[in-house]
Amino acid sequence: MQNYQQGEQFFDEMFTPHGDVRPHYQGVQAYLERLGVPEFERRRSLLDLAFRNQGITFTVYGDSAGTERTFPFDPVPRIIPAGEWATLETGLTQRVKALNAFLRDIYSDAQILKDGVIPSELVYTSSHFRREVHGLKVPLGVYTHIVGSDLIRDEQGNYLVLEDNLRSPSGVSYLLANRAAMTRIYPGMFDSQGVRTVQHYPTELLKVLSSLSPRAPEATVVLLTPGMYNSAYFEHAYLAQQMGVELVEGRDLFVDNGRVWMRTTAGRTQVDVIYRRVDDEFLDPLTFRRDSALGVPGLVEVARQGRVAIANAIGAGVADDKAVYAYVPQMIEYYLNEKPILGNVPTFLGWNPDHLAHMLENASEMVIKAVGEAGGYGMLIGPASTKQEVADFLVQVRENPRNYIGQPVIGLSRHPTFYPDSGDFEAAHVDLRPYILVGREVSIIPGGLTRVALKRGSLVVNSSQGGGSKDTWVLDHDGPVPSQIQSQFQGAPLQGGLVPPGQPHAVSGPAQRHLQNMSPGQGQSQGQSQSQSQSGSGSQSQSQSQVRPPQDQEEPPIGHAEPPATDNDHAAHRFVPGAELPEQLAEQREHEVPDEGTSEAASGPPEAEPPDSSPPDPSVVPGIEQPDPQGDV
Repeated sequence: MQNYQQGEQFFDEMFTPHGDVRPHYQGVQAYLERLGVPEFERRRSLLDLAFRNQGITFTVYGDSAGTERTFPFDPVPRIIPAGEWATLETGLTQRVKALNAFLRDIYSDAQILKDGVIPSELVYTSSHFRREVHGLKVPLGVYTHIVGSDLIRDEQGNYLVLEDNLRSPSGVSYLLANRAAMTRIYPGMFDSQGVRTVQHYPTELLKVLSSLSPRAPEATVVLLTPGMYNSAYFEHAYLAQQMGVELVEGRDLFVDNGRVWMRTTAGRTQVDVIYRRVDDEFLDPLTFRRDSALGVPGLVEVARQGRVAIANAIGAGVADDKAVYAYVPQMIEYYLNEKPILGNVPTFLGWNPDHLAHMLENASEMVIKAVGEAGGYGMLIGPASTKQEVADFLVQVRENPRNYIGQPVIGLSRHPTFYPDSGDFEAAHVDLRPYILVGREVSIIPGGLTRVALKRGSLVVNSSQGGGSKDTWVLDHDGPVPSQIQSQFQGAPLQGGLVPPGQPHAVSGPAQRHLQNMSPGQGQSQGQSQSQSQSGSGSQSQSQSQVRPPQDQEEPPIGHAEPPATDNDHAAHRFVPGAELPEQLAEQREHEVPDEGTSEAASGPPEAEPPDSSPPDPSVVPGIEQPDPQGDV
């Protein structure tokens, strides 16, 4: 990385302001220098082919270039030292506890609204508030079993929560696929690094889902998908296969005698837990949209009777409304009597007259978002827009101010990223989505999905806007040598959140066909040693460190293993996590141009995930919000 330019305006994850490599990155820096750019690029190209042949894709609808794309991946890992992660883990645990307390409250006594901490109007006018499930008792009192909170770092390196994805956050399949591929393509990069494993996520997810069963210890769990045309179908199929549960569509389930049943070749089987990747409105045509063929008629009534559990619970989306998000710090103080550990991005609410006036006056210097949109859609990035674009957008804001919020432009932290067109490492903006599982206890996968804005200069990291991803490492030490260096994480986080009125914040295909060769647990590296870490909240979490023994010789060439036996030519090119790359990939590289990963991306703070929406499908009415709302990362 001799030519790497970190710049002075943004926080750099790998280098200090003086250009020194941060302690926890020194091992990776040494590996990259030893490997050399030509070999690094050769392996990166093989990795691109592996992802394409394995079918690790996402979908963008309405694009003339086609809908199904390989998710771009950059092999330079994002690394988080142990001390820094402990703070994040504690802060995220605090946050999900408060959010669940809020959801329990507003769907019962709504005491927080009666006390005036949050305006009732804001909650009851949210498009995700579901009056139909008011008073419904959920198992364990948990509404959000799978949470994906998006974190960014500002120019000073402070972590801030950009938003909370509480309906059906997606992207964890890419996290798992990234790690499996990295351990095969760049095995030497992990030597003696003390990287905590992520491959136990499917096991932990199944444990949380099973704990919700009304017939415990019996638990028949299914994953409900809108179908093969959904943008996150790869993830649905992948997670179902990894957990060993059935992947079902609405037509596979039915209600009889007050219970939910699944049709099977051996007869019907009672279903206890539904991990749904379908939006609320499509879940039950008897309760919500009558024209939906994606859900199960009568499902809500069975849930109300306590005979089936739904994860995440119906109605959880009100808590990730971008306007309600601004009040999470107040929720933490109200329900937990604690100060927020992780701050919000300062937020102006369009429904508040004082906030609206500030948004309209300073639109050219702000990011203005629609509260229900995701993925970089329905958003104005003032500094990157023309005067006419700003004027046109503000017409919509004036017509429906409740539907918009405003935030200052945050300069996301940057990370070294390899650009094939230049053949060099350049700085690109990143964010982080940790995945939080909530059952009887809270557990957090060590790391998360780091998304990277691959368009030079862009701040938008969403895949639909040209973003990609990185493998995210959480170390079991603070670097560079375990037990010798204390935590480098310092500084109190910014306690952002709601801006008081009158006090503006001054700021400058379908993937199923690729899964039959994969078995649960594949991709886990060998030679893992177990360790335990104590979180800042006092709860103990068990983890595994991926530590490979030191090597006395160079890594063997990648791409020359014996090809597996296959039934046809297409199967011969599939890459199975945990297995050596087949020789055909190395040969195919000579005839295919690898993805450069520098396609379109744009603008301000990374946005929530675009709807996991279905393309033309007979069960969905065109022009209406589609199911699986947070499916496109």
